[in-house]
Amino acid sequence: MVEKEIIELLLQKDEKGIDALLQHYGPLMRYIMTPILPNPQDREDCLSEVTLRIWDKAELFNGQRGSWNAWLTAITRNTALNHKRNLSRHNSLEEIPENTPSSEPTPEDIMIQQERQAAIRRALQQLSERDQMLFYRKYYYLQSTAQIASELGMTERAVEGKLYRLKKRLRKILGGEAHE
Repeated sequence: MVEKEIIELLLQKDEKGIDALLQHYGPLMRYIMTPILPNPQDREDCLSEVTLRIWDKAELFNGQRGSWNAWLTAITRNTALNHKRNLSRHNSLEEIPENTPSSEPTPEDIMIQQERQAAIRRALQQLSERDQMLFYRKYYYLQSTAQIASELGMTERAVEGKLYRLKKRLRKILGGEAHE
């Protein structure tokens, strides 16, 4: 079954779409979740959450804005991060005093974060595709250096060196952007 057929089944709310989604994209979704959620039970719970979210939001996918894989991996990653945050909140046994300020970001914080993200995206576009993928694997998908090295056929030391040079180059690009 091809991507378009799976999307169509999900849009029609046909349960075969969920089966096809899990069969074709389940391994990719688990791959993305593994560095974020090392516990297999947490990953399975999260996979259910991701599947439900994709089922509910399939109509929001827009092929003109990006690929199906990019949309799917973004939902998977964000759901896994939210799942991890929720787990850490529920595992915290401390009581929070009533006068504790909200941990929610202010509108100013949100705007600053969006500006930073845009600057980072612009800086990343100046890198080679291979360097961009290395950056995303380490800092977006939170993969371990060992996993990256193994999958790219490099030593861990080589990956660490490449990441160090990559961060240094990004700092230089972002530093130059701040002065424009």
